[in-house]
Parts: sequence; structure tokens; C-alpha cells
Amino acid sequence: MSSSARVRMSAAARREQVLAAAISEFATGGFAATSTESIARRAEISQAYLFRLFPTKKSIFLAATNHAFDAVEVVFRSAAAQSGEADRWDAMADAYIEMLSDRQSLVFQLQVYAAAGLDDEIRDLARDRFHRLYQLVRDLFGTDSGGALDFMAQGMLLNVTSALDLDLLEPPAAE
Repeated sequence: MSSSARVRMSAAARREQVLAAAISEFATGGFAATSTESIARRAEISQAYLFRLFPTKKSIFLAATNHAFDAVEVVFRSAAAQSGEADRWDAMADAYIEMLSDRQSLVFQLQVYAAAGLDDEIRDLARDRFHRLYQLVRDLFGTDSGGALDFMAQGMLLNVTSALDLDLLEPPAAE
């Protein structure tokens, strides 16, 4: 896109564009292997402007992590609000399964957990956000921690099976 054809955006809108680009790039390369150059290129901005929005690659990754967890929270709150207490679990599960169809967001989520093993600040944020998500699920169910734990465990199982394109009801195809 030529600079004369570039659309003017607010800094907030540009940050959202960068976060979407970052999630795509980090999903592909992980935290360590993704370059800020590739993020800037995907976001169609200069690296200099990228660093005005986010001072470091880690700050981009942390912001993208918050963005991803925020998206899950919004989906869960919306599904819970649109369902009755009796069918809340199914409504939230269905909404999460729908989210998993966005492969880049799914793989990014897995990359966050992988990067948590490499960096204390990423681990601390991922731990905090996962705990907050668990608390939200617990609050939305209005039940003891067992129901929330079961829901979260099934969600993690869905993450892995979705990433592997694995249907647990069908045996893996022989090669």
C-alpha cells in the first residue's frame, strides 16, 4: 500500500491493527522467532511507528496476550448473558468452540503458554490472566470451583485437539 493511499487511523485503532498482526505473526513463529519487522510489515506500518506504539517486542507480546484473554472473557460473558442458568455451560462451551475456529488465535494462545516457560514476565501475565479467566468462569457458573475446573479442563482439551485437528471420537488415520 502506498503511503498516499494509507488510511489515517487513531493511535488506538492502529494499536488494534498491530495487535491483530502480532497475534498472526506470534502464532506462526512464537515469541522468540517472531521479528518486529514481520509484525510491522503485516500491520503495514514502519518499524519506527511500531516502536512508538509498543517500545519492545515483549510489550507487543504482552499486549497481544491481554487482548487474547480479553476476547475470551467477552465471549464467555456474552454467552452467559444470553443463556439461562441451566444451559450456561453449554452456551459458553459452544461460544468457545466457535472461537477455536480462528486458528491463529488458538495457536497464539498455545504460544503464550509455551513462552511462559521462557520468560518470567510472560509467565506472570499468563498465570494472572488464566487465573482471572478461571475466576470469571466460576463467577458466571455461580458454583463451586469443581464446575469451573471441569469447564477449564475441557477447554484446554479442546485447545489441544483443535490444534491437532483431532476428533477424539474417531481414531487417528493410519499412515
